[in-house]
Parts: sequence; structure tokens; C-alpha cells
Amino acid sequence: MSNDSILSIKRSITVKAVVTPAWKEEAERELSSAISTTDQQLAQLEQEGQQVVDDIRNQSANPLDPRVQDQVAQVQQQVAAKRAELEEQKRNLLQQQSQIRELEMDQIVEQGQIESFCDLKVGDNLVSKMQVAVVVKDGVVQAIEQE
Repeated sequence: MSNDSILSIKRSITVKAVVTPAWKEEAERELSSAISTTDQQLAQLEQEGQQVVDDIRNQSANPLDPRVQDQVAQVQQQVAAKRAELEEQKRNLLQQQSQIRELEMDQIVEQGQIESFCDLKVGDNLVSKMQVAVVVKDGVVQAIEQE
């Protein structure tokens, strides 16, 4: 490669949001929706788990047969594991919701990551090229920062 070569690289850019009433409202709405979805998944899991257990018992000539009991126990174990996973997910969402409520207006919070490309050439500082953040307020870019 010659010294005047340019390389295009992909990088992650941190998106930071300025907390505003509209941002808080949207974040609350998204979390409430996710919590509601998790509740629906929990209810559906319980219903489907019970249906599978009932089907296993109904299809067996002897519901007290140890093999049938083992099948039922396996299904109940799988349902319990998935329930625990969903309940943990819900706890995390509730915790995030609580944290959002405590944020102060004009506070800057990390909102996520986006991908972009940048050109790199000999002599560039790779670290500074990779450490970029965008600050947005209600969706409008306020600043592009080299971190």
C-alpha cells in the first residue's frame, strides 16, 4: 500500500440522548409496551404448558405411569425455566423504567449504537477515528463528538 491509500472502515458510534419530556415519554411508552408483551408471553407460556401437560395425560392409558409422570415433569421444568427467564426480563424492564423516571431534564444518557463508515489513511489516529459519539435532542443532532 502506498502512503496515499485510503481505507474505508466500519465503526460503531455511540448515540447519546438529551433527556427531554418527549424523550422520557417515548422511553416510558416503549418500556411499558415491552412489559405488557412480557406479561402476555408469561400468560401464553402458562396456558400452553398446561395444554401440553393435559395432552400428555389424556393420550396416556395410565396417567400415573412413571414415564408419563417423567414427561409431565420435563414439560413443567421447561415451562419453569422459560418463566424464570421471562420474569427476569420483566424485572430488568421495570428497573429500567424506574431509572428513566429518575432522570433529570437535559441530562445526557447513552441510548445505543449505530454503525458508520469512515476513511482511514496513513498518519490518522485510529483510536480517535473509532471514538465518535452523536448527541441528539428529540431526534435532532446537537453535536458530533470525538471522544
